[in-house]
Amino acid sequence: MICRLLKNVAGYRLSGYRAFTSASVSAIASAAMKKPQVVFVLGGPGAGKGTQCAKIVENYNYTHLSAGDLLRAERAREGSQSGLLIANFIKEGKIVPVEITIDLLKRAMEEIMKKDEQKYRFLIDGFPRNEDNLQGWNKVMDGNAHVNFVLFFDCADQVCIDRCLERGKSSGRSDDNRESLEKRIQTYLRSTRPIIDLYQKQGKVRCVDASKSVDEVFADVRGILDKEG
Repeated sequence: MICRLLKNVAGYRLSGYRAFTSASVSAIASAAMKKPQVVFVLGGPGAGKGTQCAKIVENYNYTHLSAGDLLRAERAREGSQSGLLIANFIKEGKIVPVEITIDLLKRAMEEIMKKDEQKYRFLIDGFPRNEDNLQGWNKVMDGNAHVNFVLFFDCADQVCIDRCLERGKSSGRSDDNRESLEKRIQTYLRSTRPIIDLYQKQGKVRCVDASKSVDEVFADVRGILDKEG
């Protein structure tokens, strides 16, 4: 009788432990899924990053975040201390500290996921642009977000320049002129390409020939996203 009771107690404890373990694993898996899943979108000026990001958002459950857009929005936000700092740095011709940019990206992802926990996949466009960006991201976001891969829009320099010059006819952007574009491309080659090469060594770059038409490029993007899941 006592032996039977002990077996029943042991069985109850084992069953409870299994249930607890299963629940714990499920909770851990759920928490991991809620961590932002990031795709860095990189390429030269005029490579079509913004255009393709818009098409991805239309067809997949991704949210598009542009570091530049977030900085501009924060700068314009009334009463923002960060906005004042951003404005001062730009006014003095200095680069905005990477900590500010990453804080804006982090806050944007957290706010979006708070509203909808299914919105945990993000396209971060035009970031990281250089080694300082990458080091800042690793310092702040290590363990807080997972970079799935880099979507690299590879396009010949002259094609990029021609596209931007054409865009400049209607965009109103002051930097869509040949002199500015050549400088931007040199900056991209000097600062951003080494970041892409670094991720390439880690097997995390998915390259797309961005010299094709918009629809042809997106067909290749679809192939990558469908494969990555």
